[in-house]
Amino acid sequence: MFELYEDERIDFIGKEELQIIQSHRVFSFSLDAILLANFVHVPIQKGNLLDLCTGNGVIPLLLSQRSKANITGIEIQERLYEMARRSTAMNHMEERIEFMRADINDAPKLLKGKKFDVVTCNPPYFNTAAKDLINVNEHLAIARHEIYCSLEDVVRVSAHLVKHGGKAAFVHRPNRLLEIVNFMRAYHIEPKRLQFIHPVEGKAANMLLIEGTKKGKPDLKILPPIMIHTKEGHYTEEMKRILYGK
Repeated sequence: MFELYEDERIDFIGKEELQIIQSHRVFSFSLDAILLANFVHVPIQKGNLLDLCTGNGVIPLLLSQRSKANITGIEIQERLYEMARRSTAMNHMEERIEFMRADINDAPKLLKGKKFDVVTCNPPYFNTAAKDLINVNEHLAIARHEIYCSLEDVVRVSAHLVKHGGKAAFVHRPNRLLEIVNFMRAYHIEPKRLQFIHPVEGKAANMLLIEGTKKGKPDLKILPPIMIHTKEGHYTEEMKRILYGK
């Protein structure tokens, strides 16, 4: 049994019941991460994948179910980094998944020129302009607000680390779509696939998934939207398939 802090718990994720350490005080993943891990194109047999702002390592763990590639996660917060490492060890995935505790802005230098087939990121959604909205919990504030990295930082670093022809994929809020597309094109990641996520049919989208190709040619496809819940408040059949493989 792995040692847990008093505020931690073990949850199950994915289609093979992987275990992950979570904390309501520090960090618990949301549907955003699950949707991104399901959305992005990944090589099946080999390659190198990178997840920026990896939190407790949920995206690397989920991607390990879809690909036999080696996976690296980068997280700035020591507590979250340690949670990710312990979860990986708990699932006996140390040979395929590794984590670095670092600011993503330092990643290009720390990785010494290494390029990746795929880069993913579930970044902080909110800028720091509205300081009164920033969570008083430091861990949650860093995860949700652009304190250590901006949206432009996320795209710029992704573009630097993804190889020519490789994929970069992000989950974010629809109100920042134009910023995302502008930054992607500025750093030579051509948007290729875009999908909107709706909490329930008839409601406005509250998330988006976008994937681009490094040095790709313009050819954006808008995928059918995903509805999270039925009008009765249950998961839709599509969400059940994403969450549980059913």
